[in-house]
Amino acid sequence: MNDIIRRRVLVTQQVLAGERPCCHPAVAFYVSQHILVSDDTLRFSEQRAPQVAVFVSKWSLTPSHSYYEVELTDTGKKSRISLGLGHTGYALDCKPGIMAGSVAYHLNDGRLFEGSMKGVPFGPKGKTGDRIGCGVRFDQRKTDAGGRVVPVFFTVNGREIGSVLVPLKLENFHPLLGMASEGETVTFMEHTDWKDVTHMAVDSYEEDWGRLHDVQLTGQTLEYVGRGKSIMDIGLAQAKQPLNTRSHYFEIQISDPGDNCYIAIGLTCRNYPKHRHPGWDRGSIAYHADDGKIFVGRGIGEVFGPKCHKGDVMGCGILFPRDFRFNVDSPSDDELSDREEIDFIEDFNPEVGNFYDEALEEEEEEEEEGAVKVHVPAGVKVQVFFTRNGTIVGRRDIGLPKGGFYPTIGMLSSFEKVIVDLHPMTG
Repeated sequence: MNDIIRRRVLVTQQVLAGERPCCHPAVAFYVSQHILVSDDTLRFSEQRAPQVAVFVSKWSLTPSHSYYEVELTDTGKKSRISLGLGHTGYALDCKPGIMAGSVAYHLNDGRLFEGSMKGVPFGPKGKTGDRIGCGVRFDQRKTDAGGRVVPVFFTVNGREIGSVLVPLKLENFHPLLGMASEGETVTFMEHTDWKDVTHMAVDSYEEDWGRLHDVQLTGQTLEYVGRGKSIMDIGLAQAKQPLNTRSHYFEIQISDPGDNCYIAIGLTCRNYPKHRHPGWDRGSIAYHADDGKIFVGRGIGEVFGPKCHKGDVMGCGILFPRDFRFNVDSPSDDELSDREEIDFIEDFNPEVGNFYDEALEEEEEEEEEGAVKVHVPAGVKVQVFFTRNGTIVGRRDIGLPKGGFYPTIGMLSSFEKVIVDLHPMTG
């Protein structure tokens, strides 16, 4: 430990003298002259107002030490901290994730950058006190058309927020940290145990799901693990609870389209067949990413909206009638009959993330907090709508099946992966 501190002191002295650290074996890392290093603490110093300053560890992630974390002691004036993985020759004045061979999570906007100037929505923005982690799952390496790949994942406060497949090259697995505004300070923790963090994430989200068939759940991420050889090899994830007036919308983000992007988002009845894509059988409706078609209870789709690709966010929700009420702890699902005219809730604003309706607000005030068993009346017509990147794609009128409509995701080709948010907004 004393030797490590000595090495860091050596680098700090070089930084204070305005020198660029050399590639000497005794130095534990490379760092921009605008980052001051003291023991495990890194602080941005805006002496010459650079665009960005980068820290590169000479220690690479390996199967035995596959994860690291930083704690955001101070996010500074603009909170422009980023972290990820790259090679030791990474430019000390270029944000992590921009150069080829690097991947990084930017905390100012919550985007993921993978060797590109263009990032994709990925996770929450960072704030003071957060612990942000990055790791490699060497035990889950795979082979695709481009060679061997492994998942690189990121965590926020002990929960995994998502992952991305990157080429298996140890020289590109050195921790990177970027800073770009005065006052930013972090604590760098090299050898944190990521396995415990992963178990925490899995345990916290498994309760949301009623059925998982040929899909693997890690935190909020669903990954297809089926054969992907025929239309019978569907991977299906169905939520434990149906949509209702208090939780009437959910979203997925395509983090990896896999071989063919055979990903579908929609609603199904409780006992929907596990080997059928959402929308293909009665009691279901779904928007399919690969062709942009909508499927409503049959295997033939209709032209509906644009195709969806990596990074796109697909949403699905229900517009209930204004006077719609669920029967709580009712023995029957048939107490509410059909209506000839339905006055639907029309107000949806993706930008503020909220459905607004006075009747629903009054209903929520009357309902008590806590878990209750909700019985959804059958035979009532509702409007199911779908969104793409916050914009409504279209709607369809459909009757509620007995027990209600359950959020469902379908997958069918290798390497497909989505990040799910079952509760992005409440009524």
